[in-house]
Amino acid sequence: MPNPHHSQREPELSTVWLRAFLDVARHGSFTGAARGLGWTQSAVSRQIASLEQALGGGPLFDRLPRGVRLTEAGRVLVPYAETVTDALHGAGRELAALREVAGGRLRFGAFPTADAALVPHALAAFRARHPRVRLSREEGLTPRLLDRLTAGHLDLAVVSTTPGAPLESYDLHHLLDESLYVAVPAGHPLTGSGPVRLGRLADADWISGGPRPEGTLLDAAVRQGFRPRIAHVVGEWTAKQGYVAAGLGVALVPALAAESVRPDVVLLPVLDEGAPARAVYAATARGRTPAPAAEAFVGALREAAGKIPA
Repeated sequence: MPNPHHSQREPELSTVWLRAFLDVARHGSFTGAARGLGWTQSAVSRQIASLEQALGGGPLFDRLPRGVRLTEAGRVLVPYAETVTDALHGAGRELAALREVAGGRLRFGAFPTADAALVPHALAAFRARHPRVRLSREEGLTPRLLDRLTAGHLDLAVVSTTPGAPLESYDLHHLLDESLYVAVPAGHPLTGSGPVRLGRLADADWISGGPRPEGTLLDAAVRQGFRPRIAHVVGEWTAKQGYVAAGLGVALVPALAAESVRPDVVLLPVLDEGAPARAVYAATARGRTPAPAAEAFVGALREAAGKIPA
């Protein structure tokens, strides 16, 4: 047997009607409601008549010699009308908070070395300014972060010009062009010699994040005309420093990781007349309106990027 409630369509109601209805109920008169709303009394009457018609034609108010009184149907409607108008007011407040970056959420990701200094500095400044924004963070390599951004799981990603990353498909907000350092053990002969060309280390053993120089920071060495000999493949920066400190080789270090070097490792600036090692961007999905919090976070990232050695 069909449920009669399922066969009845919900009435299509205007929120303007509900607002007029609640104001008449509150004032107990059409005249008082009209005065509070800034309307004419006939305009209020038309809104109530339209609401009564949409709800089946029964009266919501008994007309009295002085004012009006809710009918039983009107008393039933009051809490529902209040729920609808309260929900709309709440939506308005939340949307206003989003526009002012006072609330809402921000889901962002960053590649590992960006988490060494750039992201923490930006995050601290952002939290101080917008403490009510709900933040969630992911760490990953640039290609994976871009996939997460495309799928809608992230609002913003801090990425780099990693080979193979299709950056042209995204809106990019430039943060910085990273300089490079070569990490050598304390006491290395080149310590104190100033900026060095990588060619001076052509015969050195290298510690790299990958087995081939292409696609890693060692692309910079290939640009300078030699193919570095990779003796150890170590992905994590803290472990890479340990290999350098033990004299097992030298390694390239991007500016974003330069703050976290251990005392028995020395960083020598790399003299590279070619392109910068890599550019760093805040990426957002093209064609998707960024959340106001994302725009504010880009500003905080740019401020933090200004403190990273160029």
